[in-house]
Amino acid sequence: MPRISVAQTAPAGSPILREASLQTDTATYLLSRNTVAVQGVSALYFWYRRDDETVELRLYPANARPLRLRRNPDFQQLDSLTKEDDGGFRTRLKFQNLTSSRFLRLVVEQAADSAGREPSREVVPLLPLVRTTLALRVADNELFVGEEKVFELTSSNARNVHASGEWVRGTEFDYRLVAEANGTLRLHVLPNQLGPRTLAVKLQTERPILLAGNRISYQLPVLKQDFNVKASRLRFLSPDKRSVTLDDVSRRKGAELILDNGRSFELHRTYRVEDQEEPGGTLIAEIFTRQFLSNDRVLCYLRPYNTHRQTEGYLYIKENDVARYLTNLDITPQTVIRNVQVLHRGGEWTSGLSVSPGETVDVRLEGEGLQKARISFEDLPVIPSDSSVRTDARLVYRVRVPVSYDKRKSNIYNAGQATGYALSIKEFQRPHPLDFVSVAYGDAARPITRLNGPVLYDGTIRDVVFQFNPNAIDTPDLLFGKQYLTFEIRTLNSKGELIELRNVESLLVCPGDNSPRAAFYQDKQCRTDPLSLNSLLGRKTYDLDEWSRIVVTVKHISSQYGETGYTQTVELVLKRRYKFDIDVSFPAGLLTRKQGDSGFGDLGGISLATLAQFSFYSPNKINRLRPYKIGAGFVALNAFNLGSSSTNRDLGVVILGSVYPTRREAKFTFPLYLGGGFLLGTSRWFYMLGPGIGVRL
Repeated sequence: MPRISVAQTAPAGSPILREASLQTDTATYLLSRNTVAVQGVSALYFWYRRDDETVELRLYPANARPLRLRRNPDFQQLDSLTKEDDGGFRTRLKFQNLTSSRFLRLVVEQAADSAGREPSREVVPLLPLVRTTLALRVADNELFVGEEKVFELTSSNARNVHASGEWVRGTEFDYRLVAEANGTLRLHVLPNQLGPRTLAVKLQTERPILLAGNRISYQLPVLKQDFNVKASRLRFLSPDKRSVTLDDVSRRKGAELILDNGRSFELHRTYRVEDQEEPGGTLIAEIFTRQFLSNDRVLCYLRPYNTHRQTEGYLYIKENDVARYLTNLDITPQTVIRNVQVLHRGGEWTSGLSVSPGETVDVRLEGEGLQKARISFEDLPVIPSDSSVRTDARLVYRVRVPVSYDKRKSNIYNAGQATGYALSIKEFQRPHPLDFVSVAYGDAARPITRLNGPVLYDGTIRDVVFQFNPNAIDTPDLLFGKQYLTFEIRTLNSKGELIELRNVESLLVCPGDNSPRAAFYQDKQCRTDPLSLNSLLGRKTYDLDEWSRIVVTVKHISSQYGETGYTQTVELVLKRRYKFDIDVSFPAGLLTRKQGDSGFGDLGGISLATLAQFSFYSPNKINRLRPYKIGAGFVALNAFNLGSSSTNRDLGVVILGSVYPTRREAKFTFPLYLGGGFLLGTSRWFYMLGPGIGVRL
């Protein structure tokens, strides 16, 4: 298949593509046929109807190696590039904004293969084409010299019409095309000569159209409209200035102004300028004629006394309260800034002018005469924004503070002169999640944010040490600033009763050297060394009893941030597996069997047992015993049966296991005993089983 060459960035050699095609919903465009030269480079053209047109792309490689399509912000690849039965690769593309996108292209690549062929790529320039029509319909074709009139243009694709907003000067007409925010095109026409005149408007497009012979053109067909231009009852005198500032200097000495020669002007005479044709109008200014010029114009002094806008109507130059001429210009007050406010992202307008490095803010200036102001911010770039506002009373700028900004304030200037306002540069001071704080209590240090719930530690806690990682606070893309923390330290015994309370009221942790603003965080109070609890506690951690608790609450100081911040509680519990104690109990109703007896004897009376016992804790509960114990000691059988007829009293050395109820609120318990031992009185081995009585005080 024949192929037209396109711009390539691959090294010289075999081409990558044999053919490529773009298919819209109405036509298919081939690289071998539908190309046009743009600035000496062949580009694949295609017609579109929507800015977000979706097309089908097919790529046919010149060899058997697979293809891939490089990503491009001008379009979105909807499907992966898949190989079809005809050997081509297919995908779908959705363009983002065809009318405004420039230098649109496809970059096709082939990776290196096992045969040793180098990676290569090929660039396919694209040229979107769109049909645009433009029409001007005029209901009244009468115009007046010096009077601007506005007409609305209708277009099939208004976005594709190039509207510069600049005046095009001509001998018969001046005109300019303005595109409003809602997409409406408005043609401003200002006639210069009397009589029947034909207005010829020449406009261009953003995207070209294709002419015969594969030529492209940005020129729209000339719009022509016939007008009948009439003279005003009063002659319009054009000034050389569009605007004059009303201030003390211009009001006393006047501002130089050049006007058309009014024919009846007299030199060194003062004319009154009012805002209405009838007598008694408001005095806007005075014009003093000073000198005739060679180009049939007059040099004057204009002394303004009131403000005026061209949009408010014409100005009438009067002689003895009789209007002689028309003119128009803006008389605006001196630029005065009365108020400056700042809008942070996600916030509201505030009169506080503090901004932080790396932050983008909107700055609003309010006052008078601001439309002609030339505002700049010291060493800060202004970012163009769709939300920018520029009126006489209000200006809004979007300003970005570089992360590396090294001054404490940025002065606001108007035309290079200080306005008296400045943005103060304040370091970010936002609460950071507490993962930069870690705790070590015997094992390796762990971030406190990972300790969810009580930590049961089986062993002696020699110390509890809190460590700080300054490099985990700031990143190049996200700044938090200094972290102000408080520590509340409580130690409690096994019953939950408070043993000791200590507070660290203010502890400052500053971002580390990895922060772009590290040099600006330097503070002698910044904490770098660990915080040891034993240096604060009177009763050290290694001296606490079993099942004691160490509770440390770490939180931000809210007064430093204007918000709550983060809070994290670390609770360490001194866990034990078993407990050893001397226990005195009263077994009663024991069944005993002595060595050599054929059966169990009668139920015994109340005995006295003194045992060294081991109690065992539940592994997953705090200070909760298992229902059994085991111990060894002495049992005085029938110790409380003092009758002279009792013959079962004896003292034995025993090993006993007991089962206890686990209810904590029970004052009386009735354990069960099982065990055996050796009777010292009768020198016999025996076994015993029976209940007992326990009293909990």
